[in-house]
Amino acid sequence: MAARRALKAVLVDLSGTLHIEDSAVPGAQEALKRQAPFIRFPLVVTIRFVTNTTKECKRDLLERLTKLGFDIAENEIFTSLTAARNLLEQRKVRPLLLVDDKALPDFTGMATDDPNAVVVGLAPEHFHYEMMNRAFRLILDGAPLIAIHKARYFKKKDGLALGPGPFVAGLEYATDTKATVVGKPEKTFFLEALRGTDCAPEEAIMIGDDCRDDVGGAQNAGMRGILVRTGKYRPADEDKINPAPYLTCESFPEAVEHILEHLL
Repeated sequence: MAARRALKAVLVDLSGTLHIEDSAVPGAQEALKRQAPFIRFPLVVTIRFVTNTTKECKRDLLERLTKLGFDIAENEIFTSLTAARNLLEQRKVRPLLLVDDKALPDFTGMATDDPNAVVVGLAPEHFHYEMMNRAFRLILDGAPLIAIHKARYFKKKDGLALGPGPFVAGLEYATDTKATVVGKPEKTFFLEALRGTDCAPEEAIMIGDDCRDDVGGAQNAGMRGILVRTGKYRPADEDKINPAPYLTCESFPEAVEHILEHLL
């Protein structure tokens, strides 16, 4: 087996890894502070925050993280909404957007009249019969089905909640078609997140709470993956993917400590 190259980039999931809704994971802010002498990534290592969230636009997400005390710059965040917009522009289609209204600013300027594509994110207020049936009919008429991601569930303060995956799967089943997925765990998402970093996948590591979408996706793209036991993590999640996670940690701060002690 070829030796691993020196670590150049760390990709970090947000929801469930750094925060759960409006509460930070204990110690996560301190683990990111650039000035702390021990619990900081050296400047030679690029950090990217990668998220499948479709509940809010990037601007609102950054505002939420800043209020929680995270020192994060907007250009360090790469979202599945960005990846979805890039794909829509490449294909030159007019989407029916089944996304949360708070996510719509990330699609500003896109034509959505007379839609000829269906885009599905997390949109509880839109997942009703009339809207799903409209999407169903568009797909039957040839519109491509684009899933911003297919997460089965995610973590809220009051417990686990359905993600967009089951609704995408329902449309796939009803129309006998397959969705194009743009977010995690797709290999293209991770490679796009590394664009401009001068970093190969073998020189990057991913930290996240989703064994399949975060860790499995990153490892399939050639990176290493660290699974954290916060957020949506459930016991024995690490046994659900092959190869198994490079490492499983209790939380993000423990993952940071491992990287500083063993990978740099």
